[in-house]
Amino acid sequence: MPKREQLRPRRIFSDELKKQAVTLIESGKCSVLKVARDNCVSHQAVYGWLNKYSRYLQSGKTIVVQMESEASKTEDLQKRIRELEAALGRKQLEIDFLNKMIDIGKEELGIDLKKKYSTPPSTGSGFTKENTATK
Repeated sequence: MPKREQLRPRRIFSDELKKQAVTLIESGKCSVLKVARDNCVSHQAVYGWLNKYSRYLQSGKTIVVQMESEASKTEDLQKRIRELEAALGRKQLEIDFLNKMIDIGKEELGIDLKKKYSTPPSTGSGFTKENTATK
């Protein structure tokens, strides 16, 4: 018959010990694996301590680490977006102004100044399909 392994007694670690281990990991003085080996626990248990007591390394949080050049590039791109949005706003104001001028010209002159795409092009003879159909 194979030997039965003895059950280890249940160990409970104090909150202070867990917090101290988390502090060591956060400061970079110790790795998760080393803390797990020193306390004879699994690395999953140490990650549980990190989730519970860490200020930075909690599950569900994402920390974006980028180089200084990436940060400045992102800032430059955001600045460029703001400039383009401002230029777009100025162009829209210009379009609105020109449309208003066309409307005022139409009222004063009594002529439609906007080009109509649905009308047939003029042949210069004065005859259109509508005029020829009525003859």
